[in-house]
Amino acid sequence: MLTLVLYLFKALNWVVSAYILLIVIYALLSWLPGGYQSRIGQIIVRLVEPFLKYFNFVALGPIGFGPVVAIIVLSLVQYGIQAIEMVVLRVLFT
Repeated sequence: MLTLVLYLFKALNWVVSAYILLIVIYALLSWLPGGYQSRIGQIIVRLVEPFLKYFNFVALGPIGFGPVVAIIVLSLVQYGIQAIEMVVLRVLFT
């Protein structure tokens, strides 16, 4: 039971980390001409843009800070997952 709970929290943490990496790659693709039109770029766009549309309001002129805000939000989610993991472990060990 304990190992299943630990694997579940580790898997959630890994998924959030992988999604943060996808957002970073998405942002870097904007520097490459035709980066979004490549096959891998199209896959990343389909995975990342639905989440990023909630953060497109953050812009300073032509420069958008949506990916930065999204990464901050996902980092907070990671901290929350880790905090919940610690609480669950305390409950299971007491």
